[in-house]
Amino acid sequence: MKLDDDDDAQLTEPYLSKQKKLMAKILEHDNVNYLKKILGDLGMVLDQIEAELEKRKIEYQGQKCELWLCGCAFTLADVLLGATLHRLKFLGLSKKYWEDGSRPNLQNFFERIQKRFAFRKVLGDIHTTLLSAVVPNAFRLVKRKPPSFLGASFLMGSLGGMGYFAYWYLKKKYI
Repeated sequence: MKLDDDDDAQLTEPYLSKQKKLMAKILEHDNVNYLKKILGDLGMVLDQIEAELEKRKIEYQGQKCELWLCGCAFTLADVLLGATLHRLKFLGLSKKYWEDGSRPNLQNFFERIQKRFAFRKVLGDIHTTLLSAVVPNAFRLVKRKPPSFLGASFLMGSLGGMGYFAYWYLKKKYI
């Protein structure tokens, strides 16, 4: 099937527009003020989740059931929150947002969801998961700005550490 030049012209404009929007979004993520705003918003969202978990605790007081976001039933909302909290922990934000004792219900929620078989099977150990997210970003940063000696040393040490954890995990799992 051969496309006419008219078809190409019709597709070019939306494609270029989408490409500009994507590049603006990527550059926005490098903006420190934008990231500070996002982290502030994250704190407010986690406060709302903490309040919801507290409501469930009061609402189901005296009943013998494990409490989740929507009550006694484990729902998709719990799966999504668990995956989000796992990612935040991977990024090193858990100490700031819930492990410092400021959100005890959220901390309890995360500890319980980590004990679930399906959670452990899919997301596993925090040190070995999401490795695919770290390495491409590290190389993207290196391409954009040549690292200083300290930065290069840190990058190489990090990659070596991740390699060690991957080796340790695979050795433990298969040997």
